[in-house]
Parts: sequence; structure tokens; C-alpha cells
Amino acid sequence: MNKRNVALLILLLLVIDQAIKIYVKTHFYYGEEYYVFGLDWFRLHFLENSGMAWGFKFGQGYLAKFVLILFRFVAVIWGTFYIKKMIREGYAKVFIVCAAFIYAGALGNLIDGAFYGLIFEKSDPALQNIAEIFPSGGGYAGFLNGNVVDMWFFPIIDTRLPEWLPLLGGNEFTFFDPVFNTADVWISTGVILLLIFQNKQRKDQKISDKKKLKYTEGYRTIIKID
Repeated sequence: MNKRNVALLILLLLVIDQAIKIYVKTHFYYGEEYYVFGLDWFRLHFLENSGMAWGFKFGQGYLAKFVLILFRFVAVIWGTFYIKKMIREGYAKVFIVCAAFIYAGALGNLIDGAFYGLIFEKSDPALQNIAEIFPSGGGYAGFLNGNVVDMWFFPIIDTRLPEWLPLLGGNEFTFFDPVFNTADVWISTGVILLLIFQNKQRKDQKISDKKKLKYTEGYRTIIKID
């Protein structure tokens, strides 16, 4: 797989991610929810996340946000060189594709944190306003201080736990609860496929090694030295 094809794949994934985020940001008010195809378990739910994928944070405040942006920036820089190395050394196509998915996801969320505060109006949950892109009064935050736009929500199970259940009885239970975005999907897809195919490659290598050992033992030559 050559550099051009990898770059085109990353660009395609990035465009899909950013197009969905920009659409949701400029058409939904904060907290608005839409049932896709009328399905209760498949929803668009607009939220903004100042942390990492799935809402993970390094802490609160500007310093924590700066560390997060720096972490993403370093990850993208490192990913650029690592993907080039994979292509140069002839890694299997599936591993390069997995790396491209992870890279595109990381870059997509980096763009949100770096630029969205500059180019978008604030989505205020109290006002329930539809945010404007490139507002005349400027964006809602400075460079590197924007929030990541999240929208995918899959509450496949949404119920109340039975009262007799110890500790958790009577509580609301939702699976899957986190609201995430398309970049998170790219990262998760890349990681999961990487683990699957890496495990498969190890199994195939073990089988190959066993076959080689069996062949060697079956056809070995004993040299007798007087």
C-alpha cells in the first residue's frame, strides 16, 4: 500500500468525521436528540466534550486541556512518522489500514480542540441556540481550547434494575451510555481490528513454525563422523 492511497484513506475518513460534526454543531442545539430511522436505540444526541474519547479527562481547567491537546498533537506527529515507516518496511496492508483509521480519528479530534473554539459560536444549553459558524463576534474560545463535538448515542438497553438486586437495585441502567463521535469510531475500529489481525497473525505464525519443525524432523539427515 503506497503513501498516496494511505493519504487518500485518511483524508476520506477525516472529511466524513468533520462533515458530520459541522452539520450537528450548526443544526442542533446543545442536548437536542434525533431518533435515526425512528429507532429508540439509535440516536443523534448533540453534546460537547472537553476531554478525550468517551469523555476521559486529564483533569479540570486550561492546563489539563493544554496537556490533552499536546498529547493529541504528539500522537499525530508520531503517527505520521510511524505510518511512513510501516509503508517503507512493507507492513501488511491490513495493519497500515488500521493505523490509518487510528491516525484519522486522532487528527479529527485534534482539529476540534484546536480550531472549533475559534470558528464556532457557543452552543448554550440554556438558550438552546443553533451555533453559527464564523460568527461576527468571534468564536467561543481561543486556539487549542475548543471542545470536541459528540453525537452518536446507542442506548440499546435502557431500563430500571429490579429492586431486589443488591446495591444497584432500583437504579436506571443504560447500555451503551457514552455519547461519542465518528473520530472515536475510527480509533476504536482501528484498535479492535489491529488486535484481531495481530492475534490471527500470531496463530498463523505458530502453525507455520510447527509445520516447519515437523518437516525438518521428518527429513533430517544424520551425519556419522568416524
